[in-house]
Amino acid sequence: MQVTKQTDRLDRVIIRFSGDSGDGMQLAGDLFTSQTASFGNDLATLPNFPAEIRAPAGTLPGVSSFQLHFADHDILTPGDAPNVLVAMNPAALKANIGDVPRGAEIIVNTDEFTKRAMTKVGYATSPLEDGSLDGYRVHPVPLNT
Repeated sequence: MQVTKQTDRLDRVIIRFSGDSGDGMQLAGDLFTSQTASFGNDLATLPNFPAEIRAPAGTLPGVSSFQLHFADHDILTPGDAPNVLVAMNPAALKANIGDVPRGAEIIVNTDEFTKRAMTKVGYATSPLEDGSLDGYRVHPVPLNT
């Protein structure tokens, strides 16, 4: 049986990796940037470090991110609204969801969506189950396990 997958052709992509400071978002962004450049794409990046030094893990002030805008033509800015958000925990999702347009892809590390972690950032229920992400294409992935 042959499986076919739907693909979308985009003229540019803006991807944002987001998680706790120390989760490796800058490293992930750097590696993704290197691979993107090796294919001959033009790109612009925007690393974003938390405002608080040593903010408690899983809190909004401790969120770090790395944004990469790439295309096969000239890119002049790191972009405004990401087409893809990779959220490593509830804090990363909450800190970035306001920048993500409806219909965008969201890859979520489900291993970190514990009751404690969600309560820490003010989620009364899981955004993965309460319908609040229905306007997005959510890809729940247990990245830790």
